[in-house]
Amino acid sequence: MRTPRRRLMAGLLLTPLLTGCFASGGDPVSGSPGSAEGSRLRVALAFPPTRNLSPHSQDAFHLSKLGVSEGLTRLDANGNTVPALAESWTSEQGGRSWLFTLRGAKFQDGTELTAQAVASALTHAAGAQPVPNALSGVKLTAEAVGERQVRIGTDAADPVLPLRMSNPSLAVFSPKAYGEKGTVNPVGTATGPFALTRIAGDTAATLDRFDDYWGGRAQAPGIDATFVADGTARANALRTGRADIAEALPMAQIASLDQGAVHETNTARNTSLYLNTKSGVFADAGLRAAARGAVDTSVIAKDVYEGNAEAAHGIYGPALNWAAAKRTEPAGRAAAGEPGGKSITLATYTGRPELAEAAQVLQQQLEKAGFKVKLEVREYARLESDLLAGKFDAAVASRNMVLDTGDPVSVLASDFTCAGTYNLSLLCDPGVDRAVADARAVADTTERQNAAMKAEAAVLGTDAVVPLVHQKVSTGIGASVRGTLLDPFERQFIGTGTRR
Repeated sequence: MRTPRRRLMAGLLLTPLLTGCFASGGDPVSGSPGSAEGSRLRVALAFPPTRNLSPHSQDAFHLSKLGVSEGLTRLDANGNTVPALAESWTSEQGGRSWLFTLRGAKFQDGTELTAQAVASALTHAAGAQPVPNALSGVKLTAEAVGERQVRIGTDAADPVLPLRMSNPSLAVFSPKAYGEKGTVNPVGTATGPFALTRIAGDTAATLDRFDDYWGGRAQAPGIDATFVADGTARANALRTGRADIAEALPMAQIASLDQGAVHETNTARNTSLYLNTKSGVFADAGLRAAARGAVDTSVIAKDVYEGNAEAAHGIYGPALNWAAAKRTEPAGRAAAGEPGGKSITLATYTGRPELAEAAQVLQQQLEKAGFKVKLEVREYARLESDLLAGKFDAAVASRNMVLDTGDPVSVLASDFTCAGTYNLSLLCDPGVDRAVADARAVADTTERQNAAMKAEAAVLGTDAVVPLVHQKVSTGIGASVRGTLLDPFERQFIGTGTRR
């Protein structure tokens, strides 16, 4: 029997420009100063940094989760855009530019947040290589308007720009953070309630409370973060009291933990099988169709995720509660070809232990269909560059489908278009590009959702990706800890009210 867990249910909606907040235990994301000095928080994160915690990489999400960095906006639990470093914003020129009004805030190096500093930070992000996923296909400019306003422009009308500004890769750092050749030093240069003081390679980081934080003094005096790729080791750290909070607990470890220690959060995260459409065996659409036909997603949901995920119905899962009613069947799929014993390499990564188990199940299913399958399993930090370079025939990966912006269309642009910056399938299909471009041009929320589902059908019609399961995420929290942020967008973990 499985140990029952407390569940946090959160629906995700695309309804931009409203207000709200989310937290565990009733603590706001930002709130009044704590009255008592707490203990330092010990946090075990699942994925080691890949680029020395540069905010212009996926490492930006570490900075966001640990309360280090902030952007102009953030998302609440329903996917609504709410103020962060910007107090308000208005659309101009039919959505081709937006004027953001800044709040009074300080950087962790003691300098003031100014419009010029914000414009410079966003210009650096827009010029980063590779471009942050949130700006995939978007040409962005930023200029200061006086001391407290910033005008952000795009080459075409962008109705979800305020959503886009919530992405952790577009966080604002002080001018001294930006060095030569696009480097960014996040140590003591951000605006959040906790300041990085030391980065120990890809193993650990030390953070101290930033007492001048605009949102109020944090209740914890600091954070000692470790990056622990092995899921069993994270669970053991929580069990033995060496960690107060442990990210992404493996399903196999949950039953051995105290009932109240495991907190389950509905997310828009999928596990999917990505097929390399550019080179190798799966450049053949018929063989991609054969691979899709070989996959039994119900086995993965039941045996690998032990009922804590459901068999996938598409790219957008049930946490996006509008998706199912709008889904249309993919069209134009190729007829299944004959595998004929062709050899493929299937890659995945540690950090989320279920991925390797899912890959083993897929190996069996694909071999039964007539493929020969070799597995490659590495830490994500040592796999990402090869994944993006298309050095494998297929990959099993976990992806929150609204992580980058909260907008369901943006993930399609970054993951499945010719210019996409996180295109694991290396898909470049004119029909997909047209469908995504059409969806990006729609401003009305309902119509944008409809267009997103048409684009989803176009992507699935190529068989570049086979969605496997829609996931929940399990977080381990010690009994003495209060105020951990259980964020369905997986961007925040620690807030001003998090303490022990």
